[in-house]
Amino acid sequence: MIIFDLECSNGHIFEGWFDSADAFEEQKNKGLINCPYCNDTNVKRILSPVRVAHRRKEEPEKMNKQSQDKYIDYEKLYKDFVDYIKNNSEDVGPDFAKEALKMHYGVTEKRNIRGTATEEEEKILREEGIEFFKIPMPKEKDENKH
Repeated sequence: MIIFDLECSNGHIFEGWFDSADAFEEQKNKGLINCPYCNDTNVKRILSPVRVAHRRKEEPEKMNKQSQDKYIDYEKLYKDFVDYIKNNSEDVGPDFAKEALKMHYGVTEKRNIRGTATEEEEKILREEGIEFFKIPMPKEKDENKH
């Protein structure tokens, strides 16, 4: 997983999480990346103030104290982030838009949900004034496959 700092044509800066640089380009070319502030799809990568070094051979617990203070385990950070989302939200799958609309109009109690929505469903949610965030989640591994 790689994190890029992005900027829309209106100057809003935000970050996006992608499987690779190629995945970013593919999603950008398909118009799948949009600014969370204004929904602009004219997005570009910008220089990030953080330099991510390749994995160190030395484990954090074996580093001296000064090196440990500078070490950020991005893989663990991402895993913790994903685990938090999974543990603190209900997966409603492809019913995301339907459930969000029900909560918005008071048909069901508000709760944290996650799931998928089509571009048309996302458009409807925006038109209804429903805020949501698109967060790339890793695909579940099928434990029956070897």
